[in-house]
Amino acid sequence: MGVIVNKENQKDDELSRRITADLRAKAVQEDEGDDVDMVEDARYLKDLQKTNKFGWVWIVLIVGAILSLISMIFL
Repeated sequence: MGVIVNKENQKDDELSRRITADLRAKAVQEDEGDDVDMVEDARYLKDLQKTNKFGWVWIVLIVGAILSLISMIFL
């Protein structure tokens, strides 16, 4: 039983090494420096914009809505 577990661990280690090597090669190939995690490469983020200077308004509105719900429940 120990041999089977050991073989599975070796397969997992080899797979992890290959994935790590591929990701490092891609990061070096792009050579952007500050965007090593490649989050911006995702397809679904292609047409999205970053939050502008009025993003704080959404936070204020959400907090206000939560406070109003809490006041309706307890009053």
